[in-house]
Amino acid sequence: MLTVHEVSRLTGLSVRALHHYDRIGLLRPSAVTDAGYRLYDEAALERLQQILLFRELEFPLKDITAILDSPGFDRKQALAQQITLLEMRREHIEGLLRLAREIQQTGGKTMDFETFDTSRLEAYAAEAKKAWGDTEAYREYEEKSRGRGRAEESGIAEGLMKVIARFHDLRSLPADAPEVQAQVAALQDFITAHYYRCTTPILKGLGQMYAAGGEMTENIDRYGGEGTAVFATEAIACYRGRE
Repeated sequence: MLTVHEVSRLTGLSVRALHHYDRIGLLRPSAVTDAGYRLYDEAALERLQQILLFRELEFPLKDITAILDSPGFDRKQALAQQITLLEMRREHIEGLLRLAREIQQTGGKTMDFETFDTSRLEAYAAEAKKAWGDTEAYREYEEKSRGRGRAEESGIAEGLMKVIARFHDLRSLPADAPEVQAQVAALQDFITAHYYRCTTPILKGLGQMYAAGGEMTENIDRYGGEGTAVFATEAIACYRGRE
């Protein structure tokens, strides 16, 4: 775990900025000591990397919070799109550098204004934002979570992890066993009750993410035990849904 001052030195962000990120729910500390000191683990630092990449792309903090907390947020897809945006920005800056050098060499007689055009970059960024957060499920999640305090949100998140962790106890059974499939139905019901209407296609999409590696898989296995994420994914893949 790193203290807030260590994270500040590591990233160049001010302690005040990190405190602000905590207040607005963008980056909460992993733990707080009895003395009130914020501590950040590896998962928090991974989230901070995502935040800083979005900040480099000039996304507002409010948009970054909404994107990262979106139920359908796919970190791998987001990173691929961030790379594309950064490459487009690099091309734009290289074009501006070439123009500036031409102006320097010609004494200001280069009348090129197309290089300043950022419409292609802005259009791609808008499409990326739409893919990350503008979905019916996310809008429903926003509506259900409006007015919830941090303690309530944490309790719901804890409840979700308990439902998923139950798959670890069922691993001795086939993925399509009635008891296992009943737990899949319980997971679907929990998500619908607390987040958004979890249709069977949405549930199966989430299931694929559980065992896809990265932060989500690590968190599930850390809470439920090794192999929980993989077995949950296998069980969800067998789920037929409610006709």
